[in-house]
Amino acid sequence: MGQPFILTATIPEPLRGWAEGLRRAHFPPERNFLHAHVTLFHAFAPSLREELASFLPQVAAEFAPPVGRVTGLMDMGRGTAIRLESRELMGIREMIADRFHGSLTDQDKHTPRLHITVQNKVSKDDAKALQASLEPQMQPWIEREAFAFPGLELHLYEGGPWTKLRDHRFRGKARPDRG
Repeated sequence: MGQPFILTATIPEPLRGWAEGLRRAHFPPERNFLHAHVTLFHAFAPSLREELASFLPQVAAEFAPPVGRVTGLMDMGRGTAIRLESRELMGIREMIADRFHGSLTDQDKHTPRLHITVQNKVSKDDAKALQASLEPQMQPWIEREAFAFPGLELHLYEGGPWTKLRDHRFRGKARPDRG
């Protein structure tokens, strides 16, 4: 049957470094085997490998790096995330979803809330405590100028860990809009 593919947006520095540090400090270590990431699609079927391999480079070649912003923290119930906003990245995601509309899982049919998970599968009290302690650190990130997502990354899910298969850097001129 094979393992599914996961599509993420590349996080630029210094945001990536900050998020990695938060994950190391606050993600339960026995489950922290992924780098900081922004998931766009959770599970493309193995049968889509060739189509993904030809379509994603076309997307990256057409579009300029989408602009994003840190907008605060996200309460995930039993976890905490950095909340992000990007109309342009969501426009690209919508275009990819349209291309693969008949092949999406139920989870991937829904519009995601862009975020970087820094803590997951902890008690609600632990999550609330982390959110309270991180709140003062958020304001400088919220006030920063917008950043650009450099690319898309295709990963193979391997029962927990992921293997990055391809990195597609945005290099086009088009600016998608999400209506």
